[in-house]
Amino acid sequence: MAHDLDNALEGISGILVTPYDAAGEIAPAKLSPIIDRALGAGVHMPVVNGNTGEFYALTTDEACTMVAEVCAMVGDRAPVLAGVGRGIRDACRLAEASARAGASALMIHQPPDPFVAPRGTLDYVKAVGDASGGLPIMLYLRNDAIGTDGIKALCDLPGVKGVKWATPNPLKLADAIAACDPSITWVGGLAEVWAPPLYAVGARGFTSGLINVWPERSMAIHAALHGGDYSTANRLIAGMRAFEDIRAEELNGTNVTGVKAALQALGQDCGPTRPPSAWPLTGPQQVRLQDFLKSNGLI
Repeated sequence: MAHDLDNALEGISGILVTPYDAAGEIAPAKLSPIIDRALGAGVHMPVVNGNTGEFYALTTDEACTMVAEVCAMVGDRAPVLAGVGRGIRDACRLAEASARAGASALMIHQPPDPFVAPRGTLDYVKAVGDASGGLPIMLYLRNDAIGTDGIKALCDLPGVKGVKWATPNPLKLADAIAACDPSITWVGGLAEVWAPPLYAVGARGFTSGLINVWPERSMAIHAALHGGDYSTANRLIAGMRAFEDIRAEELNGTNVTGVKAALQALGQDCGPTRPPSAWPLTGPQQVRLQDFLKSNGLI
């Protein structure tokens, strides 16, 4: 079944956790009820092998398994965005696996190598896109230091459909939007809390880890922003900000921890996080999480 990728990009890209079993091995089947609830709430596009999915803690074999399993669980209900990255050979292998699994598009993680040249990144994205057989591409931009010209060069590559903007700099985002082809979709990559200021300069849609726990709230925020109702969006965000505040602690080292701890509290245990992510939450963090879940009727 063909999906409207442009519409999905302007919606919610829901970053799924990677579940583990008691032995610490990946346990994709545990995602089934999480995916069902998210899609039932209307989440537009599940994302596998994103950072909330602990992408950098997975082996490439595990990431290949995760994309195959998630695509099978989602079926024809929604497009699946598949994260790929790391070294060029791993990224190309994962791009091939994602295409075979039936992913609708790739999300290419910004290379974390300490020595990254802007023109080398162009070669990287080209090679990954070729390895996928030409799947559409969302660029994942966590560092805008390459500048507007560098961002434009990446967006000019064949197959690039969108950019996940994950840097808290709306003014640079506005410059990039103005410089690039208007067909590019700029997705707010800093979850719900940053969605309004990024929307204000032209972003559409946003990524979310909250969808693992409370997809209905994410959808309500998206609906408000889509309708230009910033007042309602900000009120709804205020009601979930405590969750994002917990996730942002310890240099963002509790980002996935907060999601998995909430899932445990909801009776959907997906295991701990892998180091170097923090696990478990501290006592005070856990108290605040419980208060958040109770006050919103989630437990």
